[in-house]
Amino acid sequence: MKRVSRIAALYRAVDGTAAVSAPQHRISTAAQYSTSSNKSSTRSNWLVFNNLLNDLPVRRSAVHAVAGTMLFSVAATTLTEEVLAKEAVPIELRPKELVLYQYEACPFCNKVKAFLDYYDLPYKIIEVNPISKKELKWSDYKKVPIVMVDGEQMVNSSDIIDKLYEKVRSADSTCDADEESKWRKWVDDHLVHMLSPNIYRNTSEALESFDYITSHGNFSFTERITAKYAGAAAMYFVSKKLKKKYNITDERAALYEAAETWVDALKGRDFLGGCNPNLADLAVYGVLRPIRYLKSGKDMVENTRIGDWYSRMESAVGVSARIQA
Repeated sequence: MKRVSRIAALYRAVDGTAAVSAPQHRISTAAQYSTSSNKSSTRSNWLVFNNLLNDLPVRRSAVHAVAGTMLFSVAATTLTEEVLAKEAVPIELRPKELVLYQYEACPFCNKVKAFLDYYDLPYKIIEVNPISKKELKWSDYKKVPIVMVDGEQMVNSSDIIDKLYEKVRSADSTCDADEESKWRKWVDDHLVHMLSPNIYRNTSEALESFDYITSHGNFSFTERITAKYAGAAAMYFVSKKLKKKYNITDERAALYEAAETWVDALKGRDFLGGCNPNLADLAVYGVLRPIRYLKSGKDMVENTRIGDWYSRMESAVGVSARIQA
């Protein structure tokens, strides 16, 4: 992968929406919302919270990140440092318009965003109200993520990534397809199921999760207050059922084991893709990014070896490619 100086990355951050490492943009917990995956059981788990609140009033809210001012003295101290550059996509392969319909706190939506950010594909975001879903009235498909690519609707996070990758990859792109496919499937079939039992394992962590969700999602004031407390209480009890469903005895131990399993899969490489992240790297990163700065994510990084890989991914994915809708 090409490398660029840290100062170039700093100037890029000024022009973008926010640095990826900013905690307020990396905390999230979407196990309570309706999302798409290859397993119907996964979809049903995300629907639990949504169904609890279907009688609340609706008003769209939006949260925007604000890029800070970069001081010359800060840039000067980083002239000799290097960061990984994003994967360049030839302009002729870039879609003219990308619109992502999402929940900010959704792990499957974050999978798609990790892909778009890494390939530096500018995209607009429509934040969907998880109660009314009025932003999806135009579509027969009522789950997120949905991506509109030059007028074409794409659904299901893994399918979206597959289709976009076919559109933007260079002819000489190579990777171990079997290994990549195996670990992408592991993300959808195993890793995502570790999230809910961890982020809702006790009342304080459930409230922490819903505090972020209600602050950054598309909720009215009334919905925000109700969702924070009623939702946190409901999902605390739901998480106990999920533990039983997925045969989880100790949720933290299961999360740590998943993190260690992923690090073992790297076999000493910077990324599963070798020198560069591949689609499996982006999938794991996208799913974990929502919980990274919650207590569960902090504990995971402190108690496993995944932190170094995660930091490399933050540098590789870089600042968001999001543009204003």
